[in-house]
Amino acid sequence: MKRKTLHRTAAVTISLGLALACTGATALATEAQRGNSTQQRLDNLVREARFPAALANVDGRNLVAGKADKDDRVRIGSNTKAFVAVAVLQLVGEGKIELDAPIEKYLPGLVRGQGIDGNKITVRQILQHTSGLPNYTRFLGIEGFEAIRDRYVSPRETLDAALAHPADFAPGTDFSYSNTGYTVAGLLIQKVTGRPVGEVVTERVIKPAGLRDAYWPNVGERDIRGKHAKGYNKANSADPNSPVVDATRQDTGWGWAAGELVASPADLNRFYTALLDGKLLRPAELAEMKRTVPAKNLLPGASYGLGLMRVELSCGKVLWGHGGDIPGYETRGGVTEDGRKVAVAVTALPGTFGDNPAAAHQQVLDLVDAAACGKR
Repeated sequence: MKRKTLHRTAAVTISLGLALACTGATALATEAQRGNSTQQRLDNLVREARFPAALANVDGRNLVAGKADKDDRVRIGSNTKAFVAVAVLQLVGEGKIELDAPIEKYLPGLVRGQGIDGNKITVRQILQHTSGLPNYTRFLGIEGFEAIRDRYVSPRETLDAALAHPADFAPGTDFSYSNTGYTVAGLLIQKVTGRPVGEVVTERVIKPAGLRDAYWPNVGERDIRGKHAKGYNKANSADPNSPVVDATRQDTGWGWAAGELVASPADLNRFYTALLDGKLLRPAELAEMKRTVPAKNLLPGASYGLGLMRVELSCGKVLWGHGGDIPGYETRGGVTEDGRKVAVAVTALPGTFGDNPAAAHQQVLDLVDAAACGKR
C-alpha cells in the first residue's frame, strides 16, 4: 500500500510522521467567530477539535487549554528523528561517519531485501527519507493499539518487518517518509559509538541543549515520568466505532530511534533553538542538515533535510522543525529564521473523538503558523 493511500486511513496518525495537511479546514468556524489569539486558538482546539488538552510554548511562554498543566511532558513522536540526526551529524563532524558512504560500510549485511542493498543506500539517504526503504509502521498492526500497547517490539523486529517487503523505489530517486531509515540510523549510532542510542542522544544532544524534561525511555518503560499530560487513543484506530482509551501508559519501543522521546513543548523550543543557533553542530554539518529535498505528501510548501523540515509560512517566514504523531499525542512547531519559537502539543491524534481529522489537524497547523508569524 502506498503512503498516499495510508493518509486516508486512521493508520496514518500512528506513523510517527508529519501528517498530510489536506483539505477539510472549511468545516471549522470562521476566524472572527473563533478568535485569533494563541490562547483562544488553544481553547478552540479543545472546544471545536475535541482534543482533551492542548499545550503550547510560544517564545518561552507556556499556555494550556483543557485537562493538562502548562509544563507537562508529552510523547513527542518523530521529533526524535531530529535528535537522532544531530547525533549522526556530530559523528560525521568527528570523522567517524561519512555522510555519503554506503550504510553497508558500517552495518555490513544488515540492509538487504527485494530491491534493497546496503551498498547502494547512503547515510544521507537514510536521514533524508530518500533511501526507498519501506516504512515498517505499515506492517506492525499498530492501529490495533490495545493489542500492542504492552508489547515490546525491538528495533530488529521493526527492521525485519520492513525488509520483508520490496523497496519503494531505487535509492535517491524519490522521497517517501520512512521510519525504517531511523531504525537504521539508531543502529548506525550504536555500531559506531559502542553505546545505546538513547545514552548517546542524551549525552550528545539533550544535555548540551539544556533540556529539562526530555528523556529517552528505558527498554520496557511504559509510564511517563514526572508531570505529564494524559493521552487518549482509539482502542483500534482502524475501527471508526472503537472506544477511546487512556493511552498514556504504553510501550513505545516500536518507535525507538524514529519516535520514542518524551519532552515538554518548552524543551522542543529549547532544542530547535540550540540546534539552529549552532550550539549542537558545526556550521558544515548544520548546513548539510538544512539541505532539503521536496517532501511530497507532508505539508504544502515543505521540504526535508536530514531529520529537519523546512516549512514556508503564510507570512513568508521559514519555519525549521519537525513534528510527531504517536498514539495519544500530536506535536507540531519549530523555530523561524528570525527567532520566533512555537511548539504545540495535543493529547490525542486528530479524529480520535469522531471529529474531522483533516480539519482538526489543520487547526493545529494554523495555530503554529499564526504564532510563528507573530499574530498575537
